Amino acid sequence: MSFRPEPAHRHGSPSRTAVLLVNLGTPDEPTAPALRRYLAEFLSDPRVVEIPRLLWLAILHGIILRVRPAKSAAKYRSIWLPEGSPLAVWTERQARALGQELTGRGHHVEVRPAMRYGRPALAQVMDELRAAGATRVLVLPLYPQYASATTGSVADALHRWALRARWCPNCAASASTTTMRATSTPLRHGCATTGSSRPRPSVWCSAFMACPNAACTWATPITASATRLPGLLRERLGLAPEQVLVTFQSRFGKARWLQPYTEPTLRELAGAGVRSVDVMCPGFVADCLETLEEIAQEARDAFVESGGQDFRYVPCLNDEPQWIAALGNLAERHLQGWQTRSPPQHDEAQRQRALALGARD
Repeated sequence: MSFRPEPAHRHGSPSRTAVLLVNLGTPDEPTAPALRRYLAEFLSDPRVVEIPRLLWLAILHGIILRVRPAKSAAKYRSIWLPEGSPLAVWTERQARALGQELTGRGHHVEVRPAMRYGRPALAQVMDELRAAGATRVLVLPLYPQYASATTGSVADALHRWALRARWCPNCAASASTTTMRATSTPLRHGCATTGSSRPRPSVWCSAFMACPNAACTWATPITASATRLPGLLRERLGLAPEQVLVTFQSRFGKARWLQPYTEPTLRELAGAGVRSVDVMCPGFVADCLETLEEIAQEARDAFVESGGQDFRYVPCLNDEPQWIAALGNLAERHLQGWQTRSPPQHDEAQRQRALALGARD
């Protein structure tokens, strides 16, 4: 193993603290070559696909990466923003807003976005923070609950980066980001925009990101959030139990995943006479392909084609002020014990005192 080149350590420099917001990732552009690069990195992660390695790599490179990139690129083009991928745009805005939130609370920290797959890569941003003199880094994976394929993979990437570093910053990481209280932000948004001109929907549907049943048995407590949410919705909106549904989206392959599946459930609702439905995705803190294309487009079409009339997608948290404030609270809890409230000092006298103390030691 070889160590990566590193900047010379500046003795006597003040301690600097950074916060790193990490989301899953996104391609650089909505094209087949970009999707091929992104999917190759994403789907090669053993935490994402847990089947025998050699068999999976043969399937991935022999079939999936030959067929899926062009189809996925078309889907990305349907949601692409002028600034780029929605996930990248919202993650950048969240990092900027969190930096402003923490500054307003008197903290002196740098907040940066990173992606587990794609760019800016976690390792790249850690290199940049290290070169800028960061001595403490708080890593906040932007996932609502722990999962091996998400938060666990972020921990893998962080540890791999540290393996090739001669000097590592003091790092802390959160296992999950979103709380059920944060979920109430889109609920309030949904209630506020459901005015007298639009009747209350017959059904509220919460679509969570699915995972294989076996993964939930091992170490993916996704069902904990899913089982708590119906009670919160009923309390907030005054709905009957049959008006609140939890479904699971984005299944992949032929294995049995968490059910009920979102799109078939919406078709069944429309066929049973339900004419109005609101759908939210508590499993995401930023709108992305899985929310904007899979739910707001494909799920809407399925509901309407099956006889439904009024489908509304409730946006993710994105940069809602209440969500940024909740994220600031989470960051503050993890920053406890790190001095972040005093502005960095750069005067020569302090540097000389630090050097003198180091020489005596």
